[in-house]
Amino acid sequence: VQLQAFGGGLVQAGGSLRLSCAASGRTASSYALGWFRQAPGKEREFVAGCNWSGTNTHYADSVKGRFTISRDNAKNTVYLQMDTLKPEDTAVYYCAASAHPTNWAPDYSFWGQGTQVTVSS
Repeated sequence: VQLQAFGGGLVQAGGSLRLSCAASGRTASSYALGWFRQAPGKEREFVAGCNWSGTNTHYADSVKGRFTISRDNAKNTVYLQMDTLKPEDTAVYYCAASAHPTNWAPDYSFWGQGTQVTVSS
């Protein structure tokens, strides 16, 4: 499975961004997908994830109620809608694929390149 994330950028605090991650490979739609982020000097952390159909979702407490993960298997794409952004959301965001829904990074076998999100105060 190959993953390509895009949609990052610079936004003011309180604003919104939508990240997209295109998955390719004949089994891509069968994988659970997740978003992680890594800020400078910090470890990579789980943000949001969903199962293969998108019907089950889970979020980090820090983004719950502000971020929404969804997927469109017809387009082999997973989205991360980010609302009410805060400066502490600034990080490189990565999409990843796993055989099952999990928030543990080592369980994800495939990773896309990151996309930078910068939230100014």
